[in-house]
Amino acid sequence: MTKRLALEGIRVVDLSWVRAGPWATRILATLGADVIKVEWPQAGTVHHQDRFTTVGMPEDAVPGLEGNHWFVEKHMDKRSVTMNLRDERARELLRRLLAESDAVLENFTSRVMQRWGLGYEQMRELNPGLVYVSMSGLGHIGRDHPYRTFGPSAQALSGLTFLSGLPDRPPAGWGWSYLDDTGGIFGAIAILSALRQRRRTGRGQHIDVSQAGLGIGLAGSAILDATVNGRPARREGFPPGNRAHWPGTPLLHNYRGAIAAPHNAYRSAGGGYNDWCAIVCRDDADWVALQEVMGSPEWAAEARFESLEGRLEHQQELDERIEAWTLTLGKYELAERCQAAGVPAMPVQSNENRVEHDPQIRQRGLFSYHPHPVLGERGYQNLPWQSAVNETTARRIAPFAGEHNREVLCGMLGLSEEELRAGYDDGWLWPPSEPLEPYLLDEAAEAGTEEAS
Repeated sequence: MTKRLALEGIRVVDLSWVRAGPWATRILATLGADVIKVEWPQAGTVHHQDRFTTVGMPEDAVPGLEGNHWFVEKHMDKRSVTMNLRDERARELLRRLLAESDAVLENFTSRVMQRWGLGYEQMRELNPGLVYVSMSGLGHIGRDHPYRTFGPSAQALSGLTFLSGLPDRPPAGWGWSYLDDTGGIFGAIAILSALRQRRRTGRGQHIDVSQAGLGIGLAGSAILDATVNGRPARREGFPPGNRAHWPGTPLLHNYRGAIAAPHNAYRSAGGGYNDWCAIVCRDDADWVALQEVMGSPEWAAEARFESLEGRLEHQQELDERIEAWTLTLGKYELAERCQAAGVPAMPVQSNENRVEHDPQIRQRGLFSYHPHPVLGERGYQNLPWQSAVNETTARRIAPFAGEHNREVLCGMLGLSEEELRAGYDDGWLWPPSEPLEPYLLDEAAEAGTEEAS
């Protein structure tokens, strides 16, 4: 059966950059929406920075507009047009595009769209059914709404950074800008919910997403500990990693839920940086099962380890004994043996482990491979769920900058071929400081040939 594109017929204007906004529209594009990315690839501007960032740049890549794997992945399945929105001619063209679209998403600071005369009130006059999602760090209302944030700084403000790290040490933060990817998911949900509402009312709306605010929601159980138990989060009582209790701290029924032991990440054979396996015994039955997996060593049958209270009291020694066993086996074999006995255990995986060696991820089709003219064949994320009816696999690589200028600006918005060429010459449809890309030159030449005939 041929799978359907769930959002076919929905048009979304993408004014975003970095990660949160582009990831929201990437989800929609892979689900079939016609996502048109509006960008301005001039040095010193946000979208140029987005294309030229070294994040995800292959070591052998030549810096350029199209050489960034990170950029390509987050803009799969989209179309691209170029407009300098500081120019009134471009803003007028954007207004025409918004009038023909279902939704628009941006993640600038809160005052940018108003400064361009493109706030929601103006958008609503153009298109009463338009859904407008803004995704700034602190939202568009409140005392601090003009503040600038990045994923890690919003994460710090949300409280997530404070909860991560060793007791009595500085906050560790997270290994990735977690709120950027999570923000993208929430942004996609916001658009879908508003489109559903529009089906009933015929009216669009402005949805104001705060990146820091959604991070607060992700710390929900820690907030519950404060609001219900009156205990503010203290990292010395909230251990890092998988351990349920840190030595020398009170035995709290804390935000992790019921305390369990053993509950940790243990070194595995090799003892290297990436040789770990996380093992959890949720109750006494799991502990008995783990003893059997370990070969029923005499020490595990000692009375002090029989109850949860005893295992927590002697957790340090318990972990040392378990790790003496885990060091004899590889992390994947450890996980398989524990799982066969019903004990929750999983290997700690690096990026290479996940992408190259994880059979579960491969069989679920989390990545698909596409050739790219500059990068060669690379793997790109699909949406992380399976559907028997709707397509969730990325279908085509990200567009080159302005690749769809003629298709969208002329074919959809009615710009004449002469106006298109003039836009390139005058520098508001392509930056004067950047060489006109060959595919745009071919397009302009083709337009001139058609007019001459």
